[in-house]
Amino acid sequence: MIYLSVEKLSKNFPEQPLFSELTFGIYKGEKIGLIANNGSGKSTLIRILAGLEEPDRGKIHLTEGLTLGVLEQEPEFPEGLTVSQVIEEAHTGIRSLIAEYNELLHQHDNSIESNQRLAALSAQMEVHNAWDYDRDLKSFLTRFEINDLDQIAASLSGGQRKRIALAITLSAHPDLIILDEPTNHLDIEMIEWLENYLDSSSITLLMVTHDRYFLDKVCNQILELHNGKLYRHQGNYAYFLEKKAERELIFDREVDKAKSLLKGELEWMRRTPQARTTKAKARIDAFYNLEEKASNRQTDPNLNLSVKMNRIGGKIMELKSVSKSFDGNVLLKNFTYTFRKGDRVGIVGPNGSGKTTFLNLLTDQLNPDSGKINRGETVVFGYYTQSGIQYKEEERIIDFIKGFAEYITLSNGVKLSASQFLQHFMFPPEMQYKPISKLSGGEKRRLYLMTVLIRNPNFLILDEPTNDLDLLTLNKLEEFLESYAGCLVLVSHDRYFMDKLVDHLFIFEGNGSIKDYNSTYTEYRLTQKLASETGNSNNEEEKRTKKPSNR
Repeated sequence: MIYLSVEKLSKNFPEQPLFSELTFGIYKGEKIGLIANNGSGKSTLIRILAGLEEPDRGKIHLTEGLTLGVLEQEPEFPEGLTVSQVIEEAHTGIRSLIAEYNELLHQHDNSIESNQRLAALSAQMEVHNAWDYDRDLKSFLTRFEINDLDQIAASLSGGQRKRIALAITLSAHPDLIILDEPTNHLDIEMIEWLENYLDSSSITLLMVTHDRYFLDKVCNQILELHNGKLYRHQGNYAYFLEKKAERELIFDREVDKAKSLLKGELEWMRRTPQARTTKAKARIDAFYNLEEKASNRQTDPNLNLSVKMNRIGGKIMELKSVSKSFDGNVLLKNFTYTFRKGDRVGIVGPNGSGKTTFLNLLTDQLNPDSGKINRGETVVFGYYTQSGIQYKEEERIIDFIKGFAEYITLSNGVKLSASQFLQHFMFPPEMQYKPISKLSGGEKRRLYLMTVLIRNPNFLILDEPTNDLDLLTLNKLEEFLESYAGCLVLVSHDRYFMDKLVDHLFIFEGNGSIKDYNSTYTEYRLTQKLASETGNSNNEEEKRTKKPSNR
């Protein structure tokens, strides 16, 4: 059964064409991952499908009677409403249905009309999963750590708003769900729970995510938006990568063949006077088609993250018995650690456990309550924060970068102008005079990453760097960080990213306790799971062997 059909959908902006003539369908049970480079129109397509934005041309049809749930990348709520009121407003239909059913049940007079209405309402309750609505809503709110329902929703952080919106969307149990970056602002345990929930449920979904483990486990189809065209791949993300490589290889071979044929046709064109016969005109038309194909090799934009790293001395940073609390909440307690050359540390812990506070202590943006932090004289921090890029209204990309440096030195000693360096980060000359406000979320993140690396840091601290980045940028960032010779401290909910880049972890366990664990994140989780299963097994064994008490 088809849930949603899209026919010849087009959308362009004056300064940027996005996509044209897209046609596809979403069928019951499909779990589709939408993949595209930043700025190519992923979020715009999602908003159009959700009915939040109009296309230039084309039709979208949601099968009658089906419900649609949408999670936006950056959810916004009406001013002045509490979290509880936002939930009530979002679920007006379900709540009205439950209220009408309960009222009719209370007033039930056993008449034929009353029985028929009660049966109809019961069927609607079944369709909308309303029988368990209150229990499910409470479960989702608890799972996403939404405890205070009296807070003003619009005043909360982006992460809190995202978790509220996710709980609202999932608890409504829509037939089709559209998710734009659902893992952003979730801690890793929340992501693993959401991953298992979506994987095991029969829900139909379309989502955009940069989390490759999440994408690989949840999705059974991939839609790739590339150069304004849509490619559909049956299978998960790993299968998509194989088929994409095959497709590009075949395409490149066809381009090479077209180039070879073009040489011969070019000679014929040069020798032939203006064609008058139908046959000659057809050959000329074929020549221009061949010329277009020969020049149409598919290549991804080139992102070059090469920068010079300042020399780092023997003394880097030492933390001695560092403690930090806020309003009685202990985040660090007597933490001691000495950073050494080449350290690659991943920081793991639930939201609110003190991860960002720890980074701010390292970079001297916060002072410890007690203890000492001694930093080496040669240490140059590059700190990529969750807050992202800060810019003036209407400030242009080129002017913004020139505010940091007119010339930048690469790792090979080559000096580049600000404009040339922007090209290394996939901002071509025609784009550099664009206001930063016109960039997509991922493009702003890429520009922000550039401003961090432009300082030539030898101690990189990255707080959720994968948020909003496309998979191309993520892969290039990974390549750069794998060969990075300085110290690296990384907070990320992207498990693949963590596994690839760090070799030991600081586990924030709560109440100021931080455990230093020498392994990748996946190894740590497997050890945790094994310990939990062993503990449960021992408990069961104790129950079986325990003698019955005498009564």
